[in-house]
Amino acid sequence: MLFNSLQFIIFFFAFFFILFSIPVSMRKFWLLIASCYFYMVFKPIYLLILLAVILIDFCAGIQIEKSKNNKRSWLILSLISNIGILVFYKYFNFLNENISELLDYFHIRNTIPAFNIILPIGLSFHTFQAMSYTIEVFRGNQKAEKNILHYSLYVLYFPQLVAGPIERPQHLLPQLKNSIYFNYSNIAEGLFRIACGFFKKVVIADRLSLFVDPVFNDIQTSNGYSIFIAMIFFAFEIYCDFSGYTDIAIGISRMMGIKLVENFKNPFLSTSITEFWRRWHISLSTWFADYVYSPLAIKRRNWGDWGIVYTSMVTFLLIGLWHGANWTFVIYGGINGLMLSFEFLTRKKRKNIRKKIPIILNNIVGVSYTFLFYAFSLIFFRVKEVKVAVTTIYSLFLFSINDKLPKVYNVTEMAFVVILIIGLMLSETFIKRNNIKKSNTLILISCMLLFFSYLFGEFYSKQFIYFQF
Repeated sequence: MLFNSLQFIIFFFAFFFILFSIPVSMRKFWLLIASCYFYMVFKPIYLLILLAVILIDFCAGIQIEKSKNNKRSWLILSLISNIGILVFYKYFNFLNENISELLDYFHIRNTIPAFNIILPIGLSFHTFQAMSYTIEVFRGNQKAEKNILHYSLYVLYFPQLVAGPIERPQHLLPQLKNSIYFNYSNIAEGLFRIACGFFKKVVIADRLSLFVDPVFNDIQTSNGYSIFIAMIFFAFEIYCDFSGYTDIAIGISRMMGIKLVENFKNPFLSTSITEFWRRWHISLSTWFADYVYSPLAIKRRNWGDWGIVYTSMVTFLLIGLWHGANWTFVIYGGINGLMLSFEFLTRKKRKNIRKKIPIILNNIVGVSYTFLFYAFSLIFFRVKEVKVAVTTIYSLFLFSINDKLPKVYNVTEMAFVVILIIGLMLSETFIKRNNIKKSNTLILISCMLLFFSYLFGEFYSKQFIYFQF
């Protein structure tokens, strides 16, 4: 069920009307029922997979806490269950295809057929959230949940079920245990975030896709100018698309008195790639930092700086692979890991250079190079084949005076999009510095944003980009 669809709007109003109409004691059950229905809309049978994993992890958490000698065994059982499902549905065909190519090199035939399976929506998100629970119980940072209703809500919680943010049990589980009450202040704050997210998605992201898709879908006939503009626009498209979803998820939760973690903090104002990944998809980067980077860094601490480089590269290659079963995603993660490693190895020299440059100029240069590098890396995120990515990069650097932009690049429309992007950056900076708390003001702004979304939105129910992960 897409947040930007009529189906969801009906679901949204029906859900909250019933939620605040029934007794407080029944509201968590209604939330769980609604979450199950929300997920079943995509493919009903896949709910059984989630329920099976919930049962395994729920029992594993209790056994990890109780056991003295078998804690690690129960953790391994939980991780194998989660990772096994993820690998089967998301990576089996990818692995099988690459094994086949390797065997073909040695003139050996791979008899294992490819499976015609549909990836369960949001599988990577709720798998990682489930794994964080048993890991935290194992580490002693989280007590095992004894109430199956609360744990089921932790995994199935519909606002962030399919595209995050990836919550930790210490943060979300205690909130799910609280009773849900109607609170006007929470409703106002929640509606404001929903309106912001809706505006980002249908007015900015989906409008940008009208410029981006024709170019990336026909790279062979696209020239350097159009590819460069499409590359820049896609960076803003994916930001508005993904942060728009996150805003809606945070807003829905806030209406129920639940606070989700922030997933973005003005990432395009970062002055380095290192800083960028502290501001971009924060719940994912911190997940990998806690469960992959830190354990690897401890094991490689004797390697000095090169241990950090090794750990960073492994982490970001996995981050790339997390996004999809494709070598383009692995390269996307790899080049970001390389840039982080470069920044780490040259940190002292760059610090000395920054001392000699005015702060304003240093910030302008830092923000520009960070944005352009990340926008460039997104070429591997956007295309489906490495060959196409190479062709795209080759064409990107081929400029000619006679090059013309595609017909879809209407000057008026482009100017409107640029104004929207500038307005977005300024408004996010303003909101961050001026935390608006007055409920009536938030309701008024929300109504204005929804009205402008109705006037200028692109309503063709385009799926959120991160739903595929």
